[in-house]
Amino acid sequence: MNKKEEKKEGKNAGVIAGAGTAAAGTALALGGASATTAIVGAVGTASTGVAISSLSGAAAASATLAAIGGGSVAAGGAGMAGGAAILAAMGPVGWGLAAGGAIVGGICLVCNLCNQKKK
Repeated sequence: MNKKEEKKEGKNAGVIAGAGTAAAGTALALGGASATTAIVGAVGTASTGVAISSLSGAAAASATLAAIGGGSVAAGGAGMAGGAAILAAMGPVGWGLAAGGAIVGGICLVCNLCNQKKK
């Protein structure tokens, strides 16, 4: 790769990084909570030592939330409330990342276009 290609690739890095961040944020906002719940439910362990996947109904839901929250309150974790807070925060955090990535990528794109017009 010659110097001209490296310079051109470097100019696009901000746009690519912005687009990647926006995509990751959107994925987190749209599917983060359900994916986390599914993964923890499949491989997690309740505070009683029982696999969450072997539980059902309210017991499974409670154990999943507690596991996401870092364990039961009795064990020093944040419990179900902590798990619910983490899941609830995934949407706003994801949309914030998506917006930030779109803004950064857009600014980089506009700067690149302005610099091309000046030449």
